[in-house]
Amino acid sequence: MKISIITPSFNQEEFIERTIVSVLTQKWDFEIEYIVMDWWSTDSSVQIIEKYANLIQNKEFPILCNGIDFVWKSEKDKWQSDAINKGLRLATGDVVTYLNSDDTYNPDALGKIATAFENPKTVWTYGKCKIINKEDGEIRKWITLYKNIMGSKYSYGKLLSENFISQMTVFWKKELLEEIGFFNVDEHLCMDYEYWLRIGEKYNPTYIDAYIANFRFYHTSKSGSRFKIQFSDELRLARKYAKWNYKMSLCLHKFNYYKIVIIYSILSLIKK
Repeated sequence: MKISIITPSFNQEEFIERTIVSVLTQKWDFEIEYIVMDWWSTDSSVQIIEKYANLIQNKEFPILCNGIDFVWKSEKDKWQSDAINKGLRLATGDVVTYLNSDDTYNPDALGKIATAFENPKTVWTYGKCKIINKEDGEIRKWITLYKNIMGSKYSYGKLLSENFISQMTVFWKKELLEEIGFFNVDEHLCMDYEYWLRIGEKYNPTYIDAYIANFRFYHTSKSGSRFKIQFSDELRLARKYAKWNYKMSLCLHKFNYYKIVIIYSILSLIKK
């Protein structure tokens, strides 16, 4: 099995090395295709990416799986979703995903993913995720607990009522791209939620009851600085995909929207 991971990046010199290492040090019976799509970074990101690409190419990095292909490009993209789509078009793996350039995988993450996809009925997966700060310390454990409870049992109606799926834990079969398509480049903050709604409308995911990844939250991150717009976009998408028999889910999403905005507004005033 080959797993293709796309990392879109722009000026993430502070975190991208930790992201790259978390991918390259995965251990299990699979191959990794790692595709980094940089958007003309002006900091030292490109040098960091190139360093690890050369280490892999020159066989100077310890490989703990069946093999790693490291592909990277630095070019202009329209937005993050465009960079991810470019990476997906380059991908040759059986299973695909994307990992943002400030997030990380747990050491045994891809092993759990590969095991899940050994079941031929598995089409896409999601699992648990911890929230970490700039120093990799775990924060907001109560949010993690809440999402774990919400995510432990999937239904499409529940997904329409709230986006409880952590993006960095989602993997799907590459063949789905032919049926579902690629990410909507017009969505900038919620392209992941829009994609889950498209997939989830046709296929139930396999839930992995284990911590797969770490989501890095800080006040200048995309989620930290534009949360009101993000949650408003999620509500808009729920309205778009909710059919007549999901009216209750839509009502719940409206309630959850105000609840989450209030909570995040309070948290934004608290320094971490």
